[in-house]
Amino acid sequence: MTRRAASPWAWIPTLYFAQGLPYVAVMTVSVIMYKRLGVSNTDIALYTGWLYLPWVIKPFWSPFIDIFGQKRRWTVIMQWVLAASLAAVALALPGPGFFRLSLAAFWITAFASATHDIAADGFYMLALSEHQQSLFVGIRTTFYRLAILAGQGGIVVMAGRMEEATGNIPLAWSRAMMAAAALLALLAVWHSFILPHPPLDTPRGRGITPHKVLSEFAETFRSFFAKPQTVAAVAFMLLYRLPEAQLVKLINPFLLDPPEVGGLGLSTAQVGVVYGTVGVIALMAGGVAGGIVAARGGLRKWLMPMAWAMSLTCATFLYLSLVPEPGLLTVNLCVAIEQFGYGFGGTAYTLYLIYYALGPNRTSHYAIATGFMALGMMLPGMAAGWIQEMLGSYTAFFIWTMACCAVTIAAAARLKVPAEFGRK
Repeated sequence: MTRRAASPWAWIPTLYFAQGLPYVAVMTVSVIMYKRLGVSNTDIALYTGWLYLPWVIKPFWSPFIDIFGQKRRWTVIMQWVLAASLAAVALALPGPGFFRLSLAAFWITAFASATHDIAADGFYMLALSEHQQSLFVGIRTTFYRLAILAGQGGIVVMAGRMEEATGNIPLAWSRAMMAAAALLALLAVWHSFILPHPPLDTPRGRGITPHKVLSEFAETFRSFFAKPQTVAAVAFMLLYRLPEAQLVKLINPFLLDPPEVGGLGLSTAQVGVVYGTVGVIALMAGGVAGGIVAARGGLRKWLMPMAWAMSLTCATFLYLSLVPEPGLLTVNLCVAIEQFGYGFGGTAYTLYLIYYALGPNRTSHYAIATGFMALGMMLPGMAAGWIQEMLGSYTAFFIWTMACCAVTIAAAARLKVPAEFGRK
């Protein structure tokens, strides 16, 4: 008797929630956690910036995930690895040498998360028809963003409440990270049973020689760099998010640091609400608004307005650093404006990556483009803490990021996009 496949509604929301949660734990929650545990801004930015590396080099091992093994098996195994690695982070925090040990566990989390991205996205395309893929693309995006909300908001607020209840910061964060690990373990159990077994999900490695794999891989990269306007395109991929790549590593330290060192002195729970909840909702709203206007006017019409939106909203943090004792309402409003601008401006970035990837190798070329995207976030982010400490204040650092906005504008201005691209 043939086993009846579960409805996509039973596994797509949970699959993409499981994809988003470890990513936000590595990229954002780790920054807040280390700040609360007394790590310097320089070390936080440098070492958490390195955690972008798995997403930078993801295109190099994605073909092997595609060829060897089933996507379903890769997906479930990586979820178990993610649960175990986050549990290792939790266990490392209360003890001596927590920074080194927890970073090692976060490295495992980062590589497993990037591998899970490859496998889950591949499984999505194998398990659904083209019509279903189009139908559920909004659902997968929504639940991925809900995972971001759960991480930046829920986990951080949970840790903040436990800090207040116990007075023990390492123990509070250990329990919060263990809760995230337990959630991923539950999702792994669920997906072990509920994910369908699509007939197309079979290993393709039989009869494929390593030489053939490497030849196809080299051809993919050759064709990527043979496209028109390659230099301008790669410069855009690397530089468009230069201000935000630095800001994202210092926003939470700025919110958490006491006023006597130039911060706003918010509690952990308040940061979970301000940046992890209000900020994420504004980010999503900006992305939706960007999608709507781009669908009506096309990317070329909205490219420069989106670049300016990405840039000018950085000024909100400069304002917060200059105003003495801004109220919580003002802080929420400024974070919402900046994140809305980031979401709105980020639409141009995503659409251009899609445009540049068009062609016979669009999937592989898009993966390479996202690797450049991650590199453009990784390198400036690593230096952000050092820059801030060398400049001597958050105000000077935010002035520096405002100056970097000129690079964003210049990188966008060099692009050439057909007028009709992106229109509905």
